[in-house]
Parts: sequence; structure tokens; C-alpha cells
Amino acid sequence: MQRFEQYLRDNLPHVESFHPIYEEALGAMLLAGGKRFRPMLLLGIVEVHEPLLYDSALPVALALEMFHTYSLIHDDLPAMDNAPLRRGHATLHTRYDEVTAILAGDALNTDAFYLIAKAPLRADVKVKLIELLSRDGGSRGMVLGQAIDCYFENKPLTLEQIKILHTNKTAKLIAISLQMGAVIVGLEKQAQEALYEFGIELGLLFQIQDDIIDETQSEEEAGKTTGIDGNKNSFVTLLGLEQTLQEADVLAKALQRRFEDFDVKLQTALQPLMQQYLNRHH
Repeated sequence: MQRFEQYLRDNLPHVESFHPIYEEALGAMLLAGGKRFRPMLLLGIVEVHEPLLYDSALPVALALEMFHTYSLIHDDLPAMDNAPLRRGHATLHTRYDEVTAILAGDALNTDAFYLIAKAPLRADVKVKLIELLSRDGGSRGMVLGQAIDCYFENKPLTLEQIKILHTNKTAKLIAISLQMGAVIVGLEKQAQEALYEFGIELGLLFQIQDDIIDETQSEEEAGKTTGIDGNKNSFVTLLGLEQTLQEADVLAKALQRRFEDFDVKLQTALQPLMQQYLNRHH
């Protein structure tokens, strides 16, 4: 991921103006680190199938990270989670002000599509990439998840509803990170769909683990505000810690089965990830 990290640093939003903090605010949360999980998924798929396309895929990977970062900036706003800490750093509205945070999020959202549009890939490939990110990042996906999350604060949901919430809010963006990688290298539709389904389950496991972290870790350990899920619909709030751990285990086993159905190349791409996320359970 060092190549990606370097690429990110070299390609931060660059906008010269007489605004004293605007450009700095656009890059601040991108530079604050994070797991780079979504770009890693996309680039992992590209690297094992078509390493020659890796450089051309970098702007698309950065677009995913920008889009994800916009969602975090807005998620942390006073109107939503009102969180002071993210990635071990002060959130943008805390560091600057709320207007700057809202606008930085808006900018990163739109810039993500600009980056894809300008990537050195075939036009039909880019249209498909834009379609996927806008479908699962927009009103039918991530935004729906956010809306449910915020509207049903203090109103308990069923397990099925919580899964719908987190499938939209978190899992879909993880699933399309894999599928977008598959589109770049031209994998057939069936393989794309299998990767997408795998990504949805991975995203739910990711979210369950996040809920467990929120319940069991301090802010220092997690690098972000924890303990704020008490009035939110999290797996831990609904099921309790013990049952949540069991739910995570069931998902981990399902993921393992899906993983074993993939061909050797895909297994190679996904192996580091499987070790990282599945070994937490054993």
C-alpha cells in the first residue's frame, strides 16, 4: 500500500485560492491515515489479474478513499454523530468549523467522480465504475444507511433491520471496492457478482467488529470516539456482546466458504485480508 499512500500524497486536492484554510481542509482527513481498506481491496484485485493496469487504477482507488472520507466527515458532523475524534485526529468541524467540514465533504464526494472520469482507462470501463460508485454510494446505498441510522436513534430495530442498515451504510461500499477492481481487469459478470456478495458479507463482519471495538476499546486504542453507540442501532446494543461475537463467527465461517470457492488468483488477492479479519475470531 506504500505506492497508494505515495500516490495519495502526490494527488491531494490542489486548489489555489485566497481562502486561508480551504485547501488544507480538503486534504486533512485524507492525510490523517485510516486503514485504506477500500483502495486495498480494489488494488489487490487489479494487482493479481492485470499488474500492468495498477498505475491506471490508482486514481480510482483514490476516488474510493475520497468518497469514503467524505462519508466520515459528514458522519462526524454535529447534526449526525457529533464526534470530536477520527483516525486519532480532531474531526474537521472541531479543527476548523462546521461550514468547512460540510464543504470539504461535498468537495471530496464530487472530486471522487472527477478522478474516475479522468483516469487513464477505457471510457466504457469508467462509465461502469461511476455507475457502481454512484449507485451504492447514493440514495440506494450509503445515504440510505445513514438516514436509517440517524432516524432510528433511540428506536430499537430488529436484527434483520440492523443488517439492512449496515449493508447499506458500510457493506455496499466495501463490496463495490472489490467489484470495481474486477471491472478494471475485465472479469466476467459472474465473478464480479461473486466478489460483490463476498464484499457484502465482509462489510457486515467489518461493521460487527467495529461495534465490538466501540464496546470494548478506549478512544486511545480505537483512534476515534468510542462509546457513542449506546443510543444507536448497533449489533452489540441489540444482541449484547456475547451474541454479537457469535454472529461475527457465523459470518466469518460464511466468508471462509465463499473464499474457498474463488479461483487461485482471487484467493491470492484476498488472502491477506482473510488473515487480518478472520483471525480475530480464532
